[in-house]
Amino acid sequence: MFEQTFKNIDDLLYKDSGADSELDYIGQTSWVMFLRYLDELEQDKADQAELKGEEYTFILEEEYRWPNWAMPKDAEGKLDHHSAMTGPDLVQFVDGKLFPYLAKFKQEADSANTIEYKIGEIFSELKNKIQSGYNLREILEYADSLPFRASTDKHELSHLYETKIKNMGNAGRNGGQYYTPRPLIRAMINVVDPQIGEKIYDGAAGSCGFLVEAYDYLYQRMEKTTDNLKTLQEETLYGKEKKNLAYVIGIMNMILHGIEAPNIIHTNTLGENIRDIQEKNRYHVILANPPFGGKERPEVQQNFDIKTGETAFLFMQHFIKSLKTGGRAAIVIKNTVLSNTDNASVALRKLLLEGSNLHTILDLPGGTFTGAGVKTVVLFFQKGEPTKNIWYYQLNPGRNMGKTNPLNDKDMEAFVSQQKTKPETEQSWNLKVADIDESTFDLSVKNPNTPEEAALRSPEEILDEMVYLDKETKSILNSIKELI
Repeated sequence: MFEQTFKNIDDLLYKDSGADSELDYIGQTSWVMFLRYLDELEQDKADQAELKGEEYTFILEEEYRWPNWAMPKDAEGKLDHHSAMTGPDLVQFVDGKLFPYLAKFKQEADSANTIEYKIGEIFSELKNKIQSGYNLREILEYADSLPFRASTDKHELSHLYETKIKNMGNAGRNGGQYYTPRPLIRAMINVVDPQIGEKIYDGAAGSCGFLVEAYDYLYQRMEKTTDNLKTLQEETLYGKEKKNLAYVIGIMNMILHGIEAPNIIHTNTLGENIRDIQEKNRYHVILANPPFGGKERPEVQQNFDIKTGETAFLFMQHFIKSLKTGGRAAIVIKNTVLSNTDNASVALRKLLLEGSNLHTILDLPGGTFTGAGVKTVVLFFQKGEPTKNIWYYQLNPGRNMGKTNPLNDKDMEAFVSQQKTKPETEQSWNLKVADIDESTFDLSVKNPNTPEEAALRSPEEILDEMVYLDKETKSILNSIKELI
């Protein structure tokens, strides 16, 4: 049922002249769903207050609440066509009054961790792109039919929303940066094994895939006490995201997973000087897939000790600096970080090996990321002790990866289980840091355990065999003829 509703909304957006791609569809669906969710949240809180004999103060003024502008209903609970805005008046209200009213919350909120601030942030970042008031009216009706109250509903909605994010990743046009395959994320979390009470951070949060998977991982394993649930909701998951659309999608994704006021800050993570990061800003666990290939401006590079234009290498420095001593990280990064010979790459490897235990490198096959033409690796490290030994694992799912054949959880099982004991196999090996070249700190993936390929035969041998097989075929055919 939900799936059909999502599809119907997409069809209307497709018909509308304002939204013109998968990226627009999800942005527009997101703001409508967010206001629908907010109304349910407010209704729940008002009901709870009433049970206690208390008065609930609504966040939104009367005129801007969902039942008043989006879905005024008559006595029978049907849309009241007399008072509902439907055409140009609806779009004028949304663009001229609703969005500016909601955007103002950002200035008025007590702190960035409140739902009020999130409302202000979202509506000062997004624009309504739905140009037809008639299309918008239908979209609001569909959104009104989505139930947000039961956790099973939320679970199904979050699942559908994830599928939309995935499709957006496949839609190209930098959609790929929004989507890290979930089986890979789950394997990374399994290895890092976060515990309740630890602070988890993603400084390039995108659609918040790492944070929602970490939430599920902790939720399933922890004791469900009031304290633990409060800790998980409010003091566990932290993220930063620079892009407007990704920020809104990430917030919505976390809300659908049951996190009421996500600690996601809308900022350029690399704009922060790493020398200003203090103990109170540090985390126990960092999980991330930072964007690579971007070129950061010289003034941003000034925030880092190792100057480079490569975004991913700046993120690596930010992550190392943002980890508490003893903190654990798993970072997806392009494989050239292991082998590039420029000064910045060498300095980064030296920094990582000397200050952290880079205990595991997972080498991913090409095609793991839809649309990204680069080979990637995952670096697993713990801050505080130098690296003595690195265990490499070469992931080989035994098929070509791609849009129709994506990574699945089964592909990751052997890696996750073997990572505990770090054996030598045809796909995995150990490297002693004492044996590497100290002038380059080269950590390239070179599998010493690959089975020997059969040597190629000479053309003469091949021709001889063909003649021999030909004779054999003739004699078999002759015997068959005799039988007949």
